[in-house]
Amino acid sequence: MSPKTSEHQLLFDAPGPKTKRLIRAANIVGGGLIAALVLALGLKLNAAGQLDAAKWTPALKAESWTAYFLPGLWHTLMAAAIAIVGAFVFGLVFGVGRLSQIAPLRWAAGAVSEFFRAVPVLLMMIFMWQFLGLVGAADPSFWAVVIALILYNGSVCADLIRSGVHNLPSGQHEAAAAIGLSRAQALTHVLVPQALLSMLPALIAQLVVALKDSALGQAIAYSELLREATLLGTPLNTLQTITVASVIFIALNYSLGKLGERLAKLMRGRGLQLDQEMAEAIPMNVSATGAQAMLVGPEPTVPYDESQRQQQAITGQPRHVQAIAPPPPGHGDDPF
Repeated sequence: MSPKTSEHQLLFDAPGPKTKRLIRAANIVGGGLIAALVLALGLKLNAAGQLDAAKWTPALKAESWTAYFLPGLWHTLMAAAIAIVGAFVFGLVFGVGRLSQIAPLRWAAGAVSEFFRAVPVLLMMIFMWQFLGLVGAADPSFWAVVIALILYNGSVCADLIRSGVHNLPSGQHEAAAAIGLSRAQALTHVLVPQALLSMLPALIAQLVVALKDSALGQAIAYSELLREATLLGTPLNTLQTITVASVIFIALNYSLGKLGERLAKLMRGRGLQLDQEMAEAIPMNVSATGAQAMLVGPEPTVPYDESQRQQQAITGQPRHVQAIAPPPPGHGDDPF
């Protein structure tokens, strides 16, 4: 049974024949309604002359792309790229801050992230645009868009990281404490990396939101893709130019989503693989450290068993796995 099949069966019951027929009928009815709606909309647009080739030709000309669409796309990608990196850093810093054992630091990080998550993005853009214009900053529209996207999406990412750490199995926290890691070391080396991996689909979805929200920059005269499409359509017809811009946005967001899915699959596939033969060769009394050492180099490594632990407890020697040369051929039995 494949992992996908077993996961599906764990989450949902397999539908029976009657349920399958109901699902098939609902899909047919829903598809028919959508097709009828699209047909009615197309007939309405055709009656208004919006589907004439003469109205679409200017939006598809090479001059329109070089003068409007491509510059707007570049500005959108530039603002979104900086905002995505900044939002991830902001979310990581404040997400870890919300997990701190220092109460003032935890309260401050929580207040900042909750405040910026509650304020509308467009309102932050307008405020930053006015503020940066008053202080004489260069290109206030661009930086207002970037800062607003960083503050909002970074706050959401911080909450995702916090909830991801809290949703980890309690054994992860206990294992980190058992090997002597402090709270900060456990967060840095154990908990936050696992939380990022488990919350990666949600983080990627939030980054897609950051890309889409960059279109709000047209309200503060930022020359992003939607504004350039609107300017191009002003002397012609905005329906055609905005449709082209919408197709570009859909392609970008779909590509970013697929990239996130691919990245999540690759990261989940990383790690040490243990085959059946190697698993059967590990004795029952070997510690986790000893088992890891055996997996990395099973030939020259002696398992760290209970007798070694007791002997080292008596002599006071440090507890670690000692790597020694393998015994000569024919010398005793195989220790494994």
